[in-house]
Amino acid sequence: MTVLKKVLFGVLIVFGIAQFFSPDKNQGQMASIKAFLEETNPPEDVRLILQKTCYDCHSDVTEYPWYNHITPINYWLAGHVKDGKKHFNMSNWSGNSIKRKDHKFEELIEMVEDKTMPLNSYTWTHSEAKLTDDQIKSVIDWANLVRIKYSFAPKPE
Repeated sequence: MTVLKKVLFGVLIVFGIAQFFSPDKNQGQMASIKAFLEETNPPEDVRLILQKTCYDCHSDVTEYPWYNHITPINYWLAGHVKDGKKHFNMSNWSGNSIKRKDHKFEELIEMVEDKTMPLNSYTWTHSEAKLTDDQIKSVIDWANLVRIKYSFAPKPE
């Protein structure tokens, strides 16, 4: 057996064994998003956009694709979800201050406007998550209304 065949065989063995290991899944309940939706009151079109483009990485409710069963892809996806929730988590919305919520919406507007969200790596496999200009406008208009609401909210002393 040549060295190359031995290396390829070793890689195949490691890959096979790796399939028995996977990260924890992000599978919470839709109820975890309820506080966010009630507080921010998105119109139905924006609610559907959020569901199709944001929930997977920015809430406790992730719908995993078939390729999530393949290690190391599942670890890569878990990292994306963890990072997404660190930056904007709809499932932990009530735990944030008004100032933080307003800042999160400021960032949301910036990233949707710049088309850096949703990520290209997400839209490659979720074509329904590619936002049209009209959808972007709807999300930004809604987010600006939410920010106005937060600007009038009483600030804690």
